[in-house]
Amino acid sequence: MLQKREKVLLLRTFHGRTLRIVREHYLRPSVPCNSPLCPQPATCHNDGKLLSSDVTHYMVPDWKVVQDYLEILEFPELKGIVFMQTACQAVQHQRGRRQYNKLRNLLKDARHDCVLFANEFQQSCYLPRERGESMEKWQSRSIYNAAAWYYHHCQDRMPIVMVTEDEEAIQQYGSETGGVFVISFKNYLDNFWPDLKAAHELCESILQSRRERENESQESHGKEYPEHVPLEVLEAGIKSGRYIQGTLNVNKHRAQIEAFVRLQGASSKDSADLVSDVLIHGMKARNRSIHGDVVVVELLPKSEWKGRTTALGENDGDDKALGESPSEPMPTGRVVGILQKNWRDYVVTFPSIEEVQSQGKNAQKILVTPWDYRIPKIRISTQQAEALQDFRVVVRIDSWESTSMYPNGHFVRVLGRIGDLEGEIATILVENSISVVPFSEAQMCEMPVNTPENPWKVSSQEEREREDLRKTHLVFSIDPSGCEDVDDTLSVRALDNGNLELGVHIADVTHFVAPHSYIDIEARTRATTYYLADRRYDMLPAILSADVCSLLGGVDRYAVSVMWELDKTSYEIKKVWYGRTIIRSAYKLFYEAAQDLLDGNFSVVKDIPEFKDLDEKSRQAKLEELVWAIRKLTDIARHIRAKRDSCGALELEGVEVRIQLDEKKNIHDLIPKQPLEVHETVAECMILANHWVAKKIWESFPHQALLRRHPPPHQEFFSELRECAKAKGFFIDTRSNKALADSLDNANDPNDPIVNKLLRSMATQAMSNALYFSTGSCAEEEFHHYGLALDKYTHFTSPIRRYSDIIVHRLLMAAISKDKKMEIQENLFSNKDLEELCRHINNRNRAAQHSQKQSTELFQCMYFKDKDPETEERCISDGVIYSIRTNGVLVFIPRFGIKGAAYLRNKDGLVVSCGPDGHSEWKPGSLQRFQNKITSTTTGGESVTFHLFDHVTVRISVQTSRCHSDTIRLEIISNKPHMTPDTELLQQCSLLLKSDLVKEVTRSVEEAQLAQEVAVNITEDYQKYCQTKGRSLYTLLEEIRDLALLDVSNSYGI
Repeated sequence: MLQKREKVLLLRTFHGRTLRIVREHYLRPSVPCNSPLCPQPATCHNDGKLLSSDVTHYMVPDWKVVQDYLEILEFPELKGIVFMQTACQAVQHQRGRRQYNKLRNLLKDARHDCVLFANEFQQSCYLPRERGESMEKWQSRSIYNAAAWYYHHCQDRMPIVMVTEDEEAIQQYGSETGGVFVISFKNYLDNFWPDLKAAHELCESILQSRRERENESQESHGKEYPEHVPLEVLEAGIKSGRYIQGTLNVNKHRAQIEAFVRLQGASSKDSADLVSDVLIHGMKARNRSIHGDVVVVELLPKSEWKGRTTALGENDGDDKALGESPSEPMPTGRVVGILQKNWRDYVVTFPSIEEVQSQGKNAQKILVTPWDYRIPKIRISTQQAEALQDFRVVVRIDSWESTSMYPNGHFVRVLGRIGDLEGEIATILVENSISVVPFSEAQMCEMPVNTPENPWKVSSQEEREREDLRKTHLVFSIDPSGCEDVDDTLSVRALDNGNLELGVHIADVTHFVAPHSYIDIEARTRATTYYLADRRYDMLPAILSADVCSLLGGVDRYAVSVMWELDKTSYEIKKVWYGRTIIRSAYKLFYEAAQDLLDGNFSVVKDIPEFKDLDEKSRQAKLEELVWAIRKLTDIARHIRAKRDSCGALELEGVEVRIQLDEKKNIHDLIPKQPLEVHETVAECMILANHWVAKKIWESFPHQALLRRHPPPHQEFFSELRECAKAKGFFIDTRSNKALADSLDNANDPNDPIVNKLLRSMATQAMSNALYFSTGSCAEEEFHHYGLALDKYTHFTSPIRRYSDIIVHRLLMAAISKDKKMEIQENLFSNKDLEELCRHINNRNRAAQHSQKQSTELFQCMYFKDKDPETEERCISDGVIYSIRTNGVLVFIPRFGIKGAAYLRNKDGLVVSCGPDGHSEWKPGSLQRFQNKITSTTTGGESVTFHLFDHVTVRISVQTSRCHSDTIRLEIISNKPHMTPDTELLQQCSLLLKSDLVKEVTRSVEEAQLAQEVAVNITEDYQKYCQTKGRSLYTLLEEIRDLALLDVSNSYGI
């Protein structure tokens, strides 16, 4: 029987306003206790995660312990933790969404022995707050009362230890109930976990940080920063228009000076962007806000407005410089308050011994430097500074008082040694909030078994319920050499009525990944497979991604299929069928073999395993059947592509490569090549399937379908593209995607193919990012995909490596059930929940792109680091100027796929001068910048002009940094192109050495490890983490489009 109560809530809105809400509150006689000692598990409905049965006690943390020591509670060694609902809600309301989500993920994670007990819904546990009772006292009283009930509920068989930081609670409740002990958190660690050194160190670090904050608040320091305006005033100011709310974005090239605030809700390149960006100049104006915080800004008078800097910064790289016109004053403001602190884990470096000594009187207070330039130095208290000065370390920020020049934080853990490959990779993962812990035992227990002794096979029930295509359809895959995670297969056949049937068959991952299962929660958290330069971290365990879900040749597999009936001549779509199928792929073809068959080169047949054991007659018959299918597929794909082209589909620039893997699946080589037509054939079939599935799920669930939109870019972001093209005599029409596509096709310099590549790269840089969204959150006219020229689009074809596709598969299955008037089995997200999930997936996709880019740059730097730039032939290369700045140029090096800054004025004020032979030297002089060129003039009257798209000779070296990532340094040593005996070959094989880079750096690291007698077994490590090395071309093509010239791309990856 439910009991009805009323509960008064004081909630703070996103804008900072406090709302008083009275809600009906229903109490139940039983709620899930999730204990194996429960005397009535059926009554409690304990059907979820249970606590371990091999613990000596249950630990119940107070609300303050959960807030302050959550990162210690995350230690897997701590078991039997019962989080009370009261404590969790305190974290939600007082520490914000980021901390609360960490707590939620901890409770969901099968690796951690902890559960949630909803004490505020249990009749015997709920305590109303008494008149005059403080919120803190009521929370401690409620948690203790629930702990005592939990003890008695478990029939007094398991002691309960409540840990709290409230001394009064320890005195009051310590001896009130036998079997329920109340102690401080530090005492708990000392008595129950004396050997857990890492937890003790972290606890001491947190306590020290708290003491520092308390001491600081008691000392009468002068104010370093103005106090933040109260939340009520901020909200009123936002409403009245006096203040502006937005997200702080610090310029990493001028982190101490320049930051910008973008209006809340505007996309990264929305229509109002250029007028809505507000410049925050200097640290004082930033007022203790940190990159990523949601802040409130007050505009300064126009007389105090400043302009953005157009000179190359100290660490300028290939970041987007679009829209960077000559520095004109722009809206400038100061931060008056922070609405949401989006603090995360930060990787830092300790100062050298000399710097520690120079920091002054109290050597325990250390200023550490974050790896991310955009984050200010953080002050932590530690006695380990000297021991940790050669390591990358993770810290967290606790507070930033107005009396302190720097934020206060505490030490969390050591990542690895500075410069060590694994340590630097770990740094990249932490900085992008990527967790790559091993799949847990509970998750792996949900996986199907497929061993020689117990092979996986199709069940009789599935045979009855699915469409069986094994005997009726010629199904085959076309993939890169060595690909093991085959998401997709194709089929085409002639029907009895003369029409054609085209089929796209995608791995049925959702059959093995049930909603809300442990592996589903893990896949949702990861959201994507992460591809780094030398490895990948899979979204799903290898038993699924490379085995039972992978549509390998010659084995039965479950699939989700889309099949179209096409007119035999016009290829117009007559009807479409969606459903679950059973397939057996007849051929697992490589791209090159498929292209040879398409071109009529049948000598490749000897390399196709499926043909080897056939007699001549059977071989010939099957070959004719396969060649007909490939040619028919290609013909259909040409028709589909022509139709999209007529609507304005864009072909944006990237570098096509073929990836060769060795026997251990390591990257063996990257060979640039002209794209094969079969790439386009597969791509068009995938785009077609994604488009039709998008239409289907939207028609069935118009307010809760997951689609992918690509908004049109703002015209002002094309200004640099138009100006650069004009310098070469080309006109780029950017009024529509069709006009842009046609203009780019026509902007070809017959003498220099790099020009078109760079123009397409600039077009890519000007684009908005494609985003997942819930259809209930956008008007239908906003669904459009600009790059693909489609009104509706989604991702359906890669569920092995994208969680978005898993959601889309479930939506499609629900749509099919709805059509058949069947009960919908799938648990569908509401619009609100789906939109939140889309935000998470979009965030993880950005993290995947950033981590891949950063790992590529890491390998580039490690490759060049040990080479003498003065003597090493590979350090001298041809470069193309693609952007002009006030003190230098940005250069693209085709041979290595590197983009970076080359200064024409150095730190001593000298400028580049080139003699008659073209070789450069530094001399006193001045620079004059024009729209499409920059002229360097010496005091002696010598001048040299560098134009856009000029080829120059560049020396490549590495600028090392203890605290940050190393960067590639480019120096123009001649204003003439770099000529080598095999220049033509280099132009054709521009990225040939990227693979050498990975191989050589990996080999160097392994040799160094052997020299230090460090036994590291890479293969075992990957098995432990259930990850695989290497990556497929198909995944590259779809995942890394936004990285432009550094990576592989194709039109279907937007």
